[in-house]
Amino acid sequence: MIKTLIKKQMMEMFSFFWRDKKKNIVRTGRSLVLWVILYIVMFAVIAGMFLSLAIILCPPLVAAGMDWLYFALTGLIAVALGAFGSVFNTYASVYLPKDNSMLLAMPIKPSVLLLARLCGVYAMGLLYEVLVMIPVLGVYYVVAKPGVVTVILSLLITLVLSVFILTLSTVLGWVVAFVSSKMKNKSMLTVALSLIFIAIYYYFFGMANTMLQKFLAAPQVAADMIKGRVYPVYLMGQGAQGDVVSFLIFSSVILALFAIVYFVLAKTYRKILTTHKGAAKKVYREQTVKEGTADTALFGKEFRRFVTSPNYMLNCGLGVVIMVIAAVAVLIKGQDLITSFGGVNEILCLLACVVICAATSMNDITAPSVSLEGKNIWLLQSYPVSGWQVLFAKLKFHLVMTLIPAFLLTACVLFVMKPEITYMILIPIVVVLFVLLVAELGLVINLKTPNLNWTDEIIPIKQSMGVMIVLFGSWVILLILSGGFVLLHGILPPVAYLICVAVLLSAVSAAMYWWLKNTGAKIFESL
Repeated sequence: MIKTLIKKQMMEMFSFFWRDKKKNIVRTGRSLVLWVILYIVMFAVIAGMFLSLAIILCPPLVAAGMDWLYFALTGLIAVALGAFGSVFNTYASVYLPKDNSMLLAMPIKPSVLLLARLCGVYAMGLLYEVLVMIPVLGVYYVVAKPGVVTVILSLLITLVLSVFILTLSTVLGWVVAFVSSKMKNKSMLTVALSLIFIAIYYYFFGMANTMLQKFLAAPQVAADMIKGRVYPVYLMGQGAQGDVVSFLIFSSVILALFAIVYFVLAKTYRKILTTHKGAAKKVYREQTVKEGTADTALFGKEFRRFVTSPNYMLNCGLGVVIMVIAAVAVLIKGQDLITSFGGVNEILCLLACVVICAATSMNDITAPSVSLEGKNIWLLQSYPVSGWQVLFAKLKFHLVMTLIPAFLLTACVLFVMKPEITYMILIPIVVVLFVLLVAELGLVINLKTPNLNWTDEIIPIKQSMGVMIVLFGSWVILLILSGGFVLLHGILPPVAYLICVAVLLSAVSAAMYWWLKNTGAKIFESL
C-alpha cells in the first residue's frame, strides 16, 4: 500500500511534465518532448547561476583553508531554494489535498498517508536543492581535490540537508494552512505571501553582490559570525569538509527534528484533515438594505472579481504596490536623487513625470477584464444594463485602483522636488490622462481580441496577446513621447512640450472613449 501511495504522490507532484492542466489534456509526442526540453533548459540555467557563484566562492575560501565556510554558505542557499520551491506544494499536497475523503475512507493509517505525501514534498525539495549542490560539489571536487571520506560526507550532507528542507517545508506549510484557515479571503493571503517572497527575493538579489564582496574581503569575520551565532551551520560545513564527528552530530540533530515533526503530525493528521477551522461565523442581524444603482452594482462586481483572484491582483494590479513603495522611497531618498541631478531642473521634472507614468502602466486591470467574463458573459448581457454601463464600470474600477496610489506618488514627488507652479499643475494632469489612456486602451484591445473559452483564468490574465500589447504598448508610448521631447528640445520648451503631450493624450483618450461608448458597447453586447 505504501508503495502505491508514494507512486501516486510522485505522479501527482510531477504531473506538470506530461499533463497540460490549463487544457486538461495529456502531452504526447513532440509536445511532451519540447516541454521536457524546456524544463531541462530552465533547470540548466538555474544551475548555471549557482555554478558561477561556486566558481567565485570556492578558490579563495579553499586557498584560505575555509572549506567548511564554502559549504556553510552554499548549503544555506540550497536550503532556502529548496524550502521556497516546496513550501506551497506542501500546503497543497499535505494539508489541502483534493482526495482526502476518498483516502480517509480506506483502511489506511493517517501516519502512512502522511508519509506518502511527505515523500512527494521531499522529492520536490530535493529537486530544487540539487540545482545548487551539483555545481557546488562539482567545483569543489575540481578545486580542492578532496579525499574519499570528504567526497562521501559531502554527498551525504546533501541528503541530510534535503531532510531539513522537508522538515522546514512541513512546518511552514502548516503555518500557511493554519493562517489560511483563519482568513475569510484566502486570495489576500496568497497575494500577501507572494509579495513577501518577491520582496525577500529582490532584497537579497540586490544585496547579493555586496554580501559576496564582504565575505570574500573578510572571510574570517564571516566565519566567526557563523560559528558564534549559528553553530549548527558551522557543524554542517565541517561535516561536509570531512569531519566525521561534526557530520554525525549535525545529522543526528536534523533527523531528530524531522522525527519530532513527523510524530506530532502523525498523531494529529486525521484531525488536521477533517477539521475545518474557518473564520468566525457572523451572527445575523436584521438591517435595512439600501437600494443601489446598476452602476454601483457593476462596480462592486468588478471589485469582488479583482480581490478574489490572486492571479488578477498580482499580474494586473502590482502597480498599486509599486507606486506605494516608490512614494515611500521618494520621501526617504528623494533629496539624494535631486542632488545627483544638480538640483531641481526642467529635465528632472520631465523625468519624474515619465517615471510616475511608467509606474502607473504596471496596472493593466482592464486589459483582460472582458475575457475574464468567460462563458458567463451571457449573464451580464441578460441584465437590464447597456454594454456601455458594463464597460464603464470596468473603466472606472481601473481608474480608481490606479489613480489613488498615483496621486500619492505624485504628491510625494512634488513635495520633495517643489518645482515651479507650471510643473505642479502639468505633471498631475499628464499622469491622469496617461492612466485614462492605458485604461481605455486595455478595453479596446480586449474587445478586439476577446478570449471567452479559457479553462484557467491565468490564460486571459497572463498569456493573452492583448495584455502584452497593453503592457508593452504603454511603455512604447512613453518612449515615443520621451523621444519627441529629445527631437523638439531646441524648438519647444519643456513646459510647452508637456502642454502638447496633455493635449495629444486628451485627444486620443476622447477618441477611444467615443469608440468604447458606441462601437465598443455594441461589440460587447454581441460577444
